[in-house]
Amino acid sequence: MTWTINRVLLRLRSPMHIGWNKVGNVQRTRSYVTGRVLWGALTERVTRDEAKDKGPATDSRLYAEVGKTINGQLAFSYFYPTTDPDGEVRLWPWHDDFRRLHLSTYASTALAYPEQSADEGTLHEVECLVPQTMNGGDQVYLSGYVLALDDAPPWESALWRLQLGGERGYGWGRVEPVTEPSAGRDLFGYKLDLNADRPIVHIPENGVLLAHTLAAGLEPAGVSGRIEPLVGRVTNREGHFGGRLTSAQICLTPGTRTLRPITLQIGAYGIWEAVS
Repeated sequence: MTWTINRVLLRLRSPMHIGWNKVGNVQRTRSYVTGRVLWGALTERVTRDEAKDKGPATDSRLYAEVGKTINGQLAFSYFYPTTDPDGEVRLWPWHDDFRRLHLSTYASTALAYPEQSADEGTLHEVECLVPQTMNGGDQVYLSGYVLALDDAPPWESALWRLQLGGERGYGWGRVEPVTEPSAGRDLFGYKLDLNADRPIVHIPENGVLLAHTLAAGLEPAGVSGRIEPLVGRVTNREGHFGGRLTSAQICLTPGTRTLRPITLQIGAYGIWEAVS
């Protein structure tokens, strides 16, 4: 079993909201695209492409089947914003200037008729990653990697019709590849082992974790960072969008420092975990 690594650079064409948490009326966004978000977008696109000329893809079992295949035959890095057209990430979300350059908010409310005023309790504000930087209007890209086995679904063509994150009904989350995916040799500068059951990442001492990483199996003295219970939403068989929550996974957050060399594997949904 051998994985191939592909470097992917997406142009952000509209605001993007990657759901995180809520503070007051503000729905906050993550500052990066998680593997689960990319997995969900690819699952949706590939399922609909495969159902073309067969009628609407409304059977939730089709999505579940394709999603399982994608998780088994593809692995993802998280995708990070950058203004470099070559995809080099120089300003990471945990750096001080990131927020003022890349994040904004959009406020809206429902109207009460006939008063023509804001309906009580409906005012909300959605935080988003912007397609052009706030200070100079530079184009924003999303840089990351997709690792694939030989029999992986046709993910490359799906990249041209992806929407990532929430608020998609308002046109948010639209992306397009800058170029065709190119062969890579490492993952954001980290060495890889591509001949294992899952891709393996070698993090050096004083490195940074670039995805949520399961705390189980890691020595606490080997890392320095924050812990987050990672929860996702899934659509159940009755078709209720986001109708079920996944079990919480206790993870170290992206940006966590490594105090010694660590070897990890890329698991389902792009989550890093100790090598079993």
